[in-house]
Amino acid sequence: MPACCVTSCWPHTPGSTAAGWRMPAPPSVSMPARAACWSACSPGRRRRTAVLDILVMVAGGYLLGSLSGSLLLGMLKGVDIRQMGSGNAGGTNALRSVGWVFALGVVLIDLGKGALAAWGLPMLWLALTASAADGLVLGVSAGLAAVIGHIWPLYFRFRGGKGAGTAVGAIAVLAPWCILPLLLVWIVTIVGTGYVGLATILAGLSLVPAMWLLGPEPLPPALGALAIAMAVLLLFTHRSNVGRLLSGTENRFEKARLLKRRRR
Repeated sequence: MPACCVTSCWPHTPGSTAAGWRMPAPPSVSMPARAACWSACSPGRRRRTAVLDILVMVAGGYLLGSLSGSLLLGMLKGVDIRQMGSGNAGGTNALRSVGWVFALGVVLIDLGKGALAAWGLPMLWLALTASAADGLVLGVSAGLAAVIGHIWPLYFRFRGGKGAGTAVGAIAVLAPWCILPLLLVWIVTIVGTGYVGLATILAGLSLVPAMWLLGPEPLPPALGALAIAMAVLLLFTHRSNVGRLLSGTENRFEKARLLKRRRR
């Protein structure tokens, strides 16, 4: 048993008897050190603590993700973006329906909350609790929860956006090597087709190979799970775009479509 387990984790009070041996009073130990020592002394306690840490990150990430940028700015402007254009509470619909200044604010908020959930929440939690939990696992948990909160926001009757901006914010701090490939796929698709939804779907799907091919070796399981979960979520939230693409009714963003076919 580690020395700290005797001095600060032993569950008996000073001077109590354990197995016929009268223990001396343990020295004074700070609460953060005592909490860390408890985790080190008991595997069962470590598992319970890890589960608690993850649950806290999921709850915090979801609540943070529920702060939809387009809906918050819409309240200040007196509009509900869900009643305009495509009805989606995201940056693309904000750009088409309200304007680029409004859309820029939406994008910055959505990117910021994704990054804050994936990086800020775990850092704050670990600093406050002296937990021995894996910071990467906590970041992935909070980042994914923030995307889910953006899609189904608690504060706005579970009607939010499609999660792309928040996902990019989380990926930027958890797997920054993926950002450039995703951005290239998105830009090339936009310029070539004008379909924003298709560009987002393809960028999301490209996250999986980018994570494995460009990430550290061996790739942490948490990052592999993040890539798959993000790709699946983005494909799910853009399912209506897939339907319109198949039926030929999907709207193009013509201003971004630079590679247009010339009419003969």
